[in-house]
Amino acid sequence: MAEFAATNGSSASAGTQFSITTTYVGSILGVGSSTTILKRGKVYDVLIGTNGTPADNAVEWDISRVTTMSTATVITPQPLDTANSAAVSVCTANSTTMGTIAIQNLWYVGVNQRASYRWVAAPGSELVWPATSSNGVQLRARSPGYTSTVTGSWMWQEQ
Repeated sequence: MAEFAATNGSSASAGTQFSITTTYVGSILGVGSSTTILKRGKVYDVLIGTNGTPADNAVEWDISRVTTMSTATVITPQPLDTANSAAVSVCTANSTTMGTIAIQNLWYVGVNQRASYRWVAAPGSELVWPATSSNGVQLRARSPGYTSTVTGSWMWQEQ
């Protein structure tokens, strides 16, 4: 099983951080099956945070399963083991639209803007997408009081 990582907001990915509003308006990161080479995937590590001016605001984070990926900047996932071949999953960053959501709030957490947060799946509890064309997962954020930029990174396996 090959393992990969992706992040938004770095010069190695989309180059800018994702601006959030009071509603989910797009995705910070997305990953899923391509339309040609179908592989199942499992997200097992998620790191989220903000890089704006600190204040006491809540940010709601969500990972939802999609049956159609959003139109976004395609980024190149980084293999965690350089002996692995390139990822066949499609990875996106900083989408201004959402794909077709099949299961909302597959993963959800509210975090104070001043804190970063890391989630690591217990073995067997990864967030899975099927080996079906354009199916995947998207990381989203919203906040009633904070409308600045957020960052996210995640790691996944292709099977």
